Amino acid sequence: MDISQLFNVANLFVLPFWALMIFLPNWKVTRRIMESYLPFVLLAGVYLYLFISSITPETAQDFSNPQLADIARLFADEKVAATGWIHFLVMDLFVGRWIYWEGQKTGIWTIHSLALCLFAGPLGLLSHILTVWISKTFFPQFQSNEAATVTEKTAS
Repeated sequence: MDISQLFNVANLFVLPFWALMIFLPNWKVTRRIMESYLPFVLLAGVYLYLFISSITPETAQDFSNPQLADIARLFADEKVAATGWIHFLVMDLFVGRWIYWEGQKTGIWTIHSLALCLFAGPLGLLSHILTVWISKTFFPQFQSNEAATVTEKTAS
C-alpha cells in the first residue's frame, strides 16, 4: 500500500466512529464501540510506522530544534505530511471520544462540539468547554434532569 492509499484509508477509517457519536450517540452499539481503544491503537500503529519511516538524520535534526521554516519544508514531503495528518486524526478522534463520553455522563448536548471536533479539533474542544460552562451556569436544573435520563437509558 503506498502512502496515498494509506492516507485515504486512514481518512475513511475514522468516519464511522464520528458518524456513530454524532448521529447515534445513545445507541447501545455506539457506546460499546466507543468503549474500545482499538481504533486508537490501529491508527497509532499507522502513525508509528509512518513516523519511523519518515525519520532521517536531517528530519531528526529539524524536529529536535523546530523552526517554523524547517517544519514547513518538512511538511512538503508527502510521508511527513501524511504522518502529521494521521496524528491529527488520532488526536481529534480521541478528543471527540472524550467529548462524547462527557456528554453521555452529564447529559450535556455534544453534537455541535463533535462536528466541530471532526473538522477542526481544537474548536470542538473549545465548543464543548464553553457548552459545559454555559450549561452549568445558566441551566443547572436541566443538566441534572438530562443526566438522570441518560443514566436511565444506559441502565436499560
